[in-house]
Amino acid sequence: MTTNKRNITTVLFDLDGTIIDTNELIIQSFFYALKGVVPVTFGREHIIPSMGQPLTLQLQQFSGRQDVATLTQAYREYNHLKHDEMVSLFPGVADVVSRLHGAGLKLGIVTTKMRSTTLRALELLGLLKYMDTIVTLDDVTHAKPHPEPVAKAIEALGAAPGQTLMVGDSSVDMKSATAAGAVPVGVAWSLKGADNLFEAGAEHMLYGMEDLLILCGIEVIEA
Repeated sequence: MTTNKRNITTVLFDLDGTIIDTNELIIQSFFYALKGVVPVTFGREHIIPSMGQPLTLQLQQFSGRQDVATLTQAYREYNHLKHDEMVSLFPGVADVVSRLHGAGLKLGIVTTKMRSTTLRALELLGLLKYMDTIVTLDDVTHAKPHPEPVAKAIEALGAAPGQTLMVGDSSVDMKSATAAGAVPVGVAWSLKGADNLFEAGAEHMLYGMEDLLILCGIEVIEA
């Protein structure tokens, strides 16, 4: 039998930490930008809980400053310099995305990254050709967890919210999906942990990327 009881037609993906492993790049970019600004005790455990939020908000939170233009510039300088050598796809992503596309599902990206860096990563890792729409921080007035980004992608694809999966690694992904009427799906490889995503409203959890094929009814499981 299949588990595609909703007749899923559309899958939207967050980018960082969901299908592209940029975790260490992001953490090291923060360390570089915040050197001399935050206490020496500032560590990755302070960064991880807010990953997925817009960069400006994170830097304001970590630094205690309202104006973070110089910190943003430093973050992006390091991030751009190290990007290509420090990003990779999570296991199974290339095959699963290709199979979803081949099965006729509509695919899209909904991210809090800027458009330029989003396109760079997708092109580098061979995913750009599969995406039917891309909604970035540059394309919305309100970032996730507001419903606007997910709703905008759904509208662009002419999809039904209830037949759309939004896959993400952060509570803001789950909340944005729920508010837009989409089905929130977490990834167990999130640095924040599966429990955090269930608490934020995840209806399903991917323990491997291949689980998505079952959710979409492309693969079957025994009754």
